[in-house]
Amino acid sequence: MIKTPKKSLIVTLISLLLFGNSPALSVSSENSLPDIGTSAGATLSINQEIEMGDFFIRQIRAGAPLIDDPLLNQYINKLGHKLVNHADSVKTPFQFYLINNPAINAYAVFGGNVVLHSGLFRYSRNESELASVMAHEISHVTQRHLARFMEDTQRKAPFAWAGILGSILLMMANPQAGMATLSGTLGGFQQGIISFTQSNEQEADRIGMQILNNSGFNPHGMPDFMQILVDQTRYSSKPPEMLLTHPLPDSRLSDARNRANQYPKKTVPESESQDFLFARVRILTISATDQLNYIEQILNNYSQGTTKEQLAASYGRVLLLSQAQKYAEAKTVLSPLLDKQPDNIWFIDAMTDIDIEQKQYEQAITRLQHALQKHQNNPVLQINLANAYIQAKHYPQASQLLFRYTFNNPNDPTGWSLMTELAKKQGKRDKELVSYAETMALQGKFDMAINYLSQASALVALNSNDQARYDARIDQLRQLKQRYSQYDK
Repeated sequence: MIKTPKKSLIVTLISLLLFGNSPALSVSSENSLPDIGTSAGATLSINQEIEMGDFFIRQIRAGAPLIDDPLLNQYINKLGHKLVNHADSVKTPFQFYLINNPAINAYAVFGGNVVLHSGLFRYSRNESELASVMAHEISHVTQRHLARFMEDTQRKAPFAWAGILGSILLMMANPQAGMATLSGTLGGFQQGIISFTQSNEQEADRIGMQILNNSGFNPHGMPDFMQILVDQTRYSSKPPEMLLTHPLPDSRLSDARNRANQYPKKTVPESESQDFLFARVRILTISATDQLNYIEQILNNYSQGTTKEQLAASYGRVLLLSQAQKYAEAKTVLSPLLDKQPDNIWFIDAMTDIDIEQKQYEQAITRLQHALQKHQNNPVLQINLANAYIQAKHYPQASQLLFRYTFNNPNDPTGWSLMTELAKKQGKRDKELVSYAETMALQGKFDMAINYLSQASALVALNSNDQARYDARIDQLRQLKQRYSQYDK
């Protein structure tokens, strides 16, 4: 069970976004919001939104089951940024995250951070439906709904703010327990605020559909996915979680259908829908390991479907065989697929895992090096190659690659995890402590990170370049901790 951290400003704001149709408690002036403006632009600057979003994502990393899978993260960010490229009023960078949670939900937080539940892949039947959810959340960000919501609520009820980060994180890890916690703590909510959030939903639908269409997806994916939510309500004793955080009155679904009918239906290009199917079977095999019968049903249906569905079914069976440690069988299924598509990163990644488990390190390294010649700087291939180098005990090559990777991708926990493993195997205690410190910093645990860096600084030669670098990083984290302390009260 996750401990309930202290209440914070960012948490109160996020909880009201996530549970915009839920009641709120009155809180004391000690936890009330500071007076920071009367217009959306003045309430929060873009830089403040980015900073607050970074703070919240660090809290998420610390307590929620994020899926740090390079392939899946690459897929959702590629899809997300394709949508962002067709959006107007983009003022922040965007980053997309996956949380291992079977509930159907997604939400946008400050600074262009969009969080998707793994359950979306179970219920999205095609990429347009998944993209419609993402386009909706992108619109919440570009329209600055959270800043506007903050301003509106400050004006109507300056003390009606409440949110418990522990409850939010608990719900991500355990939806039933999290909802029970929230149900026990939340009381009545003002109708005016409910109306405000519903208007946000309608605006996000309208703008999201424009983004969806302009990005080449089927605009009917949005009402089609809404219909899935409605259908789930009919067959369940309680509505899907997304309907609690994104109210869906009948008028909203009707409006979406009428609006979609003004656009021509579109077929998603073959290559993109293929990636969606690969991502779907991959995330199901990762997040639904206790539902093998359900996964087998999906794969059997795909096996009897289109060519791309059959290919996804074969890929899914490779993943299941690998999870069962039946590596020889997995390789038998995967080899002909990789022979036909030698540049397919999904297949290369799967074969790398098999090679490493079979201790065929050099074979994996050669394949990855050739792939990187065609896909330069691809993060999935780089992470795979770094891991293969470590397992093959090619430590200098692994060190050089991971140094570049963590420099270019400082917010990727996977890179720092591999750096920690490498340093430990090399017996470089200071490097191990520094890498672990970066992992702690990404989780907002600044005191722990500073402590590890201080230990590393004490291990190296006095006045050395390493010591200067470690001490400089300590100063940076102290400053970051000081800036973020205003949100952690």
